[in-house]
Amino acid sequence: MSAISSESGIKLHGLLAELPSELVTSVFTHASWTSRRSQSYERLAFLGDSVLALAVTAHLYPRLEAERFGPGRLTKIRAQAVSGRSCRAVAERLGVPDRLRNAAPRDSATGVEALISTERVLASVIEAVIGACYLAFGNERTAEAVVQAFVPEIEEALEHPVDFKSALQERLARRGALVTYDIVEEQGPPHDRVFSVVATIGGVEVGHGTGRSKKDAEQEAAQAALEALEQ
Repeated sequence: MSAISSESGIKLHGLLAELPSELVTSVFTHASWTSRRSQSYERLAFLGDSVLALAVTAHLYPRLEAERFGPGRLTKIRAQAVSGRSCRAVAERLGVPDRLRNAAPRDSATGVEALISTERVLASVIEAVIGACYLAFGNERTAEAVVQAFVPEIEEALEHPVDFKSALQERLARRGALVTYDIVEEQGPPHDRVFSVVATIGGVEVGHGTGRSKKDAEQEAAQAALEALEQ
């Protein structure tokens, strides 16, 4: 379902349509498409990451009773709701891939599909959209639009919280086995890191994961390990 036809994306789509042209240009400019990295979406994504986290936190905090939802549980729910996977889903509903295709320089056409197929790029662009909206319209309008856009992801995090690491550890405990997680690669600038993690059981690599935080990468590696154990 596209953003225009999905109620969850209407407000953010509307704000994107109202953005000044110079902000729109930055939002949809990959660093490899410009000689000046400052003209890309990276700084806006850095800002948008914080705006997104605050908007979802402010939405969750009064909604969830303190007796059942302590800071640890709130952190996990928020992390799932604003994860790279969640941001990618919102980006796709908002039509970000098509916008990137249209914005790409002609001499970059061959690499565009590879870029827009990655979670890292789509997540960064949706964060850049949020950062640009914050600059143009302020926190109140932006936060309202952000929460509406992420409603499916927020509800999914509340109804089906994901903790693959715990599930894997419980399964291994019955066998007397342990899992370790090792970072094997880090890519990107300090504010936009992508981590690659390998899950190892008994000296054997059983799962690989990537994420924009070490925790996200470990969760993905744990999920892959669980799937491998089930085969």
